[in-house]
Amino acid sequence: MTSPLELLADRGSDLLVRIAAVACSDRELPRMAQELACLVVRSARALTFCDVYVLDEEERALEWSGPPVPLGEGDAGWVAAHGRTRPHADGRGAAVPVHGDGGVIAVVDVRSAGPAPPEDLALVTALAGLFAPVLSSCRRLRTAREREHAAERFAERAVEAQEAERSRLSREIHDGIAQRLASLGFHLSAAERALPEHHPEALAQIMMARRLCELSAAETRAAIGGLRPPVLDDLGLSAALATLAREAGDGPGPSGVIDVTVTIEGELEDELPDHVQTALYRIAQEAVGNSLRHASASCVDLLLEHSPDRVRLRVADDGTGFSVRDVLAQGGTGARPDCYGLRGMRERAELLGGRVAVKSRPGAGTIVEAVVPVPGRRRVTPGRAPGTPSPP
Repeated sequence: MTSPLELLADRGSDLLVRIAAVACSDRELPRMAQELACLVVRSARALTFCDVYVLDEEERALEWSGPPVPLGEGDAGWVAAHGRTRPHADGRGAAVPVHGDGGVIAVVDVRSAGPAPPEDLALVTALAGLFAPVLSSCRRLRTAREREHAAERFAERAVEAQEAERSRLSREIHDGIAQRLASLGFHLSAAERALPEHHPEALAQIMMARRLCELSAAETRAAIGGLRPPVLDDLGLSAALATLAREAGDGPGPSGVIDVTVTIEGELEDELPDHVQTALYRIAQEAVGNSLRHASASCVDLLLEHSPDRVRLRVADDGTGFSVRDVLAQGGTGARPDCYGLRGMRERAELLGGRVAVKSRPGAGTIVEAVVPVPGRRRVTPGRAPGTPSPP
């Protein structure tokens, strides 16, 4: 019995060249299906029309340039359901199954102006068999892309839900605690003015209460800004990191004044999605906060590096350092209060398909590095532009 390749070889080398060109093109659906349809029409002698239907991910319908065709409906749907070639009732063509992955994965539907020549139908059958692995690869790639997009949408919704809750808390603190503290400050000022001068001890207590009230109000404002920094929405990630560094360096740390610097390297063609910017800002915020609260650092360096397919955030300090294993040990005696922050940074990056690495040892400072892929961008093989065919 003649194999599909031998049958196609009998048609001449030009056909084999066209087949190789289509098979080596970018394996994206529906483009591959359209190119296969064009190849069939160009290679046949009497066929004037061709459609390639590809089974969807749920395996319930066939996808093509028109509305989806449920399995079992029409010639193409019948062939997909039964796995056998079905000639059209008028004799002017047929629907041919493409077998792969244990079943029918596509249907090649051809038509001609008159009765379809048997040699053309044999050609279609041979091409269907030859392109079965190619279409299988295309379907797997499509499934992987759809899952990748679903993961990106989930990450976006998760970050949006977190930020919505932060915004709600920020509003409640502003409208509740902050207003109560402001009112308390007014009443303390009124009490101070109304107090007779011959009660110095009472006056001292009121003044102390005012200072505590002002301190609480300042911490409340800082908490509101930390829950949802306006600069992130207004100016983007780079400006938000600069503001974070400036605010962190304004106040003295446990060991004195802290020098916090920000460096931005590289540029992106398009701005990062909001949920990616938010996640990176939260990671930087947690890392800088750990440096201030736990590391007794005098210098903190932030680096934001843009690459075509990823973003790298690096926060390094010259603080006391720690044993990463002890801090991340669940329930261990060496666990520190900031272990939850480190786990939170890792979870944020992993939600976006990235990772966080923490390098530290006692007395040698700490480096937190987050690498997050740019949504919708794939790593490009050196020497090839995106979308160009692979070499045969």
